[in-house]
Amino acid sequence: MSYYQRDLAFIHDRGYGLHADRCAPGILDLLSGVPGGLILEFGCGSGALTRHLLAAGLRVVATDASADMLALARQALGPPADLRLLALPDDPLPAADAIVSVGHVISYLPDAAAVEAALAALAGALRPGGVLALDILDLDFGRARAGEPPFARVEDEWAIIAEFSTPAPDRFVRDITTFVPDGAGAWRRGYERHENVLVDTSRIPALLAGHGVRASVGTSFGAAELPAGLRSVTGRKD
Repeated sequence: MSYYQRDLAFIHDRGYGLHADRCAPGILDLLSGVPGGLILEFGCGSGALTRHLLAAGLRVVATDASADMLALARQALGPPADLRLLALPDDPLPAADAIVSVGHVISYLPDAAAVEAALAALAGALRPGGVLALDILDLDFGRARAGEPPFARVEDEWAIIAEFSTPAPDRFVRDITTFVPDGAGAWRRGYERHENVLVDTSRIPALLAGHGVRASVGTSFGAAELPAGLRSVTGRKD
């Protein structure tokens, strides 16, 4: 399943970078213990968090599974940025001194087994002393949004309508319709169905401990509180 194709990638870039902006200070605080090390970002999207990491002088490899998102990141960050197409859990990961991600990227994997495999792969890519910081959707995310009405937003260059459903306790689905000008006086309509797997995040610390990472699950990055049901996972490799 392909997520964040051209039009939705454009809309996400233009209108939905606030989450990364809010989380960046807390994540940068966590990274203060890895000066000079390599930071691996997975699910970088169009570079909303990446630009904060680079502005702090960090050495970053930013990755995403969406070629359209990476194209926007290249436009925003310029040629020097190290951007790579990468999909969890199967693609090989470079060894890193820290691994970060925001936007519940790991929750886009197909099931809990894939999430566990991805977490194991991330732990394996961390060097000793390395820092892990990511967010992930808990089972509470679906419960908190059961029966949530559709959402719509209209801007000068785009419009979006999202409908929500929870077909199972471990699933949250967004049916997203987009509208973007086609350059010829009309609006191009697009559609994507986003399926997120929800997991019992209380099990994650034990899982990561089996791969040498001491981690905890929380509800914030620093002072930035996360939306209901979205959890932070932060830790360090022994």
